[in-house]
Amino acid sequence: MNDGYLFGQIAAANALSDVYAMGGKPITCLNLVNFPSKKLAPEILNQIISGALNKITEAGAVLAGGHSIEDDEPKFGLAVTGVVHPQKFWTNGGARPGDVVVLTKPIGSGVLFNANLKNWVSKAALATCLATVANLNQAAAEIFKDFSIHAVTDITGFGLAGHGFEMASASGVGLLIDSDSVPVMPESLDMYRRGMSTGSNAFNRQMIGNLLRFEKHLPAWHQEIFFDPQTSGGLLASIPEDQGQMLLEKLHAKGIDKARIIARVEESKNGPFIVIR
Repeated sequence: MNDGYLFGQIAAANALSDVYAMGGKPITCLNLVNFPSKKLAPEILNQIISGALNKITEAGAVLAGGHSIEDDEPKFGLAVTGVVHPQKFWTNGGARPGDVVVLTKPIGSGVLFNANLKNWVSKAALATCLATVANLNQAAAEIFKDFSIHAVTDITGFGLAGHGFEMASASGVGLLIDSDSVPVMPESLDMYRRGMSTGSNAFNRQMIGNLLRFEKHLPAWHQEIFFDPQTSGGLLASIPEDQGQMLLEKLHAKGIDKARIIARVEESKNGPFIVIR
């Protein structure tokens, strides 16, 4: 599989994720393309669009067209339109004290992509990362519909801590994250240990400020994984505690075997917070 095709798949999976995080079904997609036609061959653009079309078709949606402009740097994304029942949509607000929080994909893609530019990442670890981010969140979202979902978001550019905080803020609660339960991609922690980071980590940490605290002593490099920006990350869902294990079993049976219960929701009288312990 060529790089352009895989890039298109990942971009499409990332764009479609927002619809799944709301409990919706994607219907139509438009390509949004910035492309340096004088620097790159048109075959590369064809590969990118072909990869995106593969994921659009897998999602049961259609590619309705798109827009392109000349640019010095190639950029590609999708505008996605979907539908959802007006009484059955999900938001990132609604998490309730006593809920458990499930994450469906491991984190760490941001630092792996950066470290790969320096050839620090093994072929096996990179292949695992790429396969993870190219997977749609469709199967997980379909399974969620059989459970009492209180809140959902997808983990993207703000990282696990940032999007977790958005959920806590929208719900008026606190999240207690078990650091040992959070699934991470192979070699991602090693990259932080070696001094690699991303351009988003500092902003993601600053965004939460003193409303996040580490109860467990973790080295500074280890803390960074919680701020790692994700491309096509997993779904983060808050559900009743008595449904958590059954949800995990359903996800694992569907091949979503890295899904984990990573946090509990706690009542908060003084505003949202996140504790990592």
